[in-house]
Amino acid sequence: MSTSNKTLVLLGGGAREHAMAWKLTRDGATVHVLPGNAGIPNSHPEISATDFPAIQAFCQEHGVKLVVVGPEAPLAAGVTDFFQGSDIRVFGPSRAGATLESSKVWSKDFMRRHGVATALSWQFRSDKLDEARAKATELGGQVVVKFDGLAAGKGVYVCSSVEEAHAALRDLEQQHNGWFSFLLEEKLSGPEISIIGVTDGNRVRLLAPSQDHKQLLAGDQGPNTGGMGAYCPVPFADDNILAAIRTQIVDPTLEGLQVEQFDFKGFLYFGIMLTPQGPKLLEYNVRLGDPEAEVLLPALESSLLELIEATLDGTLAQCNVWQRPGYYAGVVLASGGYPASGFPTGFPITGLADLHPSILAFHGATRHNETGELVTNGGRVLVLVGHGAELEEAVQHVYREAAKVHFQDVYIRTDIGQRPEPILGTNW
Repeated sequence: MSTSNKTLVLLGGGAREHAMAWKLTRDGATVHVLPGNAGIPNSHPEISATDFPAIQAFCQEHGVKLVVVGPEAPLAAGVTDFFQGSDIRVFGPSRAGATLESSKVWSKDFMRRHGVATALSWQFRSDKLDEARAKATELGGQVVVKFDGLAAGKGVYVCSSVEEAHAALRDLEQQHNGWFSFLLEEKLSGPEISIIGVTDGNRVRLLAPSQDHKQLLAGDQGPNTGGMGAYCPVPFADDNILAAIRTQIVDPTLEGLQVEQFDFKGFLYFGIMLTPQGPKLLEYNVRLGDPEAEVLLPALESSLLELIEATLDGTLAQCNVWQRPGYYAGVVLASGGYPASGFPTGFPITGLADLHPSILAFHGATRHNETGELVTNGGRVLVLVGHGAELEEAVQHVYREAAKVHFQDVYIRTDIGQRPEPILGTNW
């Protein structure tokens, strides 16, 4: 398959999309990013990732025949359906396929229908909050509260007491006016890993196992965020673990996609907890994880562009996925006050020019101010990625370099890639 002289549009504007644009460019593509950000070449901030007519006009003007989708919002809004029947192909599932991520309730029902290993759960609506409080009390507060819709990675509350569970339900009620639905799930224990693949709905090609760090603070404390850092591959995810995940989670999911006849051509993300009883699926995402993408794509030896084209062409079965040797560790440089809302931005960013040449710096929430200065523009400002022959080497390298980058109130979680080796029990 020839990948020369390929021009494509990539939708999104975060560090994940910067990593995708970086990788696709290395694979031989010319990449236009809509809207992009201050650090991504060929960004077009005047075009929103959900303005489908404007995206279509841009593609027609520039002779673009391929759109690759980064974030979940355009998928949930139906970007693939919008271009259906046109000469522009979209790498990303249909709106119906995106429901695997956009509705936690629907997704859980899909898991049950198709025998995917997952936690017990109970569905509630906002007019049944008293019943939800009673159920949380019955379970001793050992529950996970999940808002049904998209919440940018922040709609999940992991509770350890009745008081925490009731506080989470109050928070849901305050954040979402009117009718909404949500889940209570049994609280599982064990390490989490992310398994992400490229699928045409029939076959899947998996990338390296990775591990995200969702909580704001070291030691997995504090509120959930969109992710404070990640690394890959995962040393303890051996062949036995990966085989169990394949058998109990990945294969039943693919069978479900075929039975329900989804038009699903894109990334599929499995958020998995390795419990003492075996792997359990926590959630699906229908796109690359963020910050997992920022370590997975540098680790990917194979051409992402070829994998995307093969998925759309129906030739994914002929593709293999090859990984680069060693480990990749990524740390997020966040604005002070994140993940709460209302924190100040617009602070100058310095030190990027001083980074070691081997460090990758992916821009998330950055922009240029009126004088052309690079400044902060949101919560997760940058993701820096380092490589090493061993995980510890990659971690030390990226933290050493991250200390060179400054902006007011910069916050970095200090223990990415440093969790103790888990003990998984005898059932594995």
